[in-house]
Amino acid sequence: MAKLAIRGGEPVRTRLFPAYNTIGDEEKRAVLKVLDSGNLSQFLGTWHKDFFGGPTVQQFEKDWSAVFGTKYAISVNSNTSGLFTAIGALGIKPGDEVIVSPYTMSASALAPIIYGAVPVFADVDYENFGLDPASIEKCITPRTKAILVVHIFGNPARMDEIVAIAKRHGLFIIEDCAQSPMAVYKDKLVGTIGDIGIFSLNYHKHIHTGEGGVLITNDDQLAEKIYLIRNHGENVVESKGVQDVFNTHGFNYRMTEMEAAVGIEQLKKLPGLIEQRLANAEYLACQIGKINGIIPPAVEPQCRHVHYVQAFKFKKDLVGVERNDFVNAIKAEIPSAVMREETHLIGAGYVKPVYLQPLYQQRATHCSFNCEKYKGSVDYSKGICPVAEKLHFEELFFHEYMRPGMSRQDLDDVVAAFMKVSENVAELRQYAS
Repeated sequence: MAKLAIRGGEPVRTRLFPAYNTIGDEEKRAVLKVLDSGNLSQFLGTWHKDFFGGPTVQQFEKDWSAVFGTKYAISVNSNTSGLFTAIGALGIKPGDEVIVSPYTMSASALAPIIYGAVPVFADVDYENFGLDPASIEKCITPRTKAILVVHIFGNPARMDEIVAIAKRHGLFIIEDCAQSPMAVYKDKLVGTIGDIGIFSLNYHKHIHTGEGGVLITNDDQLAEKIYLIRNHGENVVESKGVQDVFNTHGFNYRMTEMEAAVGIEQLKKLPGLIEQRLANAEYLACQIGKINGIIPPAVEPQCRHVHYVQAFKFKKDLVGVERNDFVNAIKAEIPSAVMREETHLIGAGYVKPVYLQPLYQQRATHCSFNCEKYKGSVDYSKGICPVAEKLHFEELFFHEYMRPGMSRQDLDDVVAAFMKVSENVAELRQYAS
């Protein structure tokens, strides 16, 4: 048997994997056209035709709306600001509670705090890693106003059950689709199922504009609130004749004309990029899934997982070694990628459950869970979400090797690394001990 690279043996591969770069001549021409116009942004923070931005921003929004089949698509400068905007648009206020995921990027849980509300963490589903409907139900109180669902890793959450819960209790649904553009849940694109869907255009997402985001909705009143919060609504409500001005104090969450120009071209590429991810992920799941104790992600029938990353579950009793030791051995066998030289494309766990961050452990905010208007009691102690903790600290690992641009030989090198490590777990176990 070959000696493991982590023990000084020859690695499976030393040549960097290809960069994930979706920017091409189309985006360059589009940006140059904007630069030549001299009009890099056309927003005005007053009630004026330019309150909605310039022609490129509006065209990008129109294109996005057409792809996702919604009445409104409203661009912002990040998915994070989109989350904050959505919470404000729903009228969330101090004393309210919003059910959130513990196993996602921190902004999803932070969004309610921005408006003085309290994030309540429901546990995640062991199979698809989205919010567990049974746990959501247990978290609902008279103060609950919304459920913020994250379609984590590109895999749709169990939306039929979540929608039923929301209807039963009169709750709003926000869908955080930062990692899941074009994911499908039972013939519906995610983001179109709840009241508001939000997408990320950050540089490492499926497609990007450098930084950016998009909110979608079919609700006229919510769309108006989103527009106002995005762009200095306090200056606009009087001239526009807005009667309900609650939470309409605005920010500057606007996208530039250059970002929108890139977005128009990127959106055209999205279907093809998704198909490449699906094909690569299917191949890797089939090959790596042959290793006893490594379990590919579960996808419900009539659903499409778009694989922002590919997450596996790891059973140490079956593999014969600790997860972290296995992942570290893989890192030694294969390199990272061009433009990612110092960052591995595989990791153990994902993010530490959000409620374990100092913000929640120290309750370090003036309002929200410390607000005199909050009449509830919220628990952020370790153990409140046992599935999320088990996944993060023991079982889940993820990788990005299914990214578009990877050749079959590249994928085979990944598979070879997994097979080499799995065949040498005795050596690895001896090294780890």
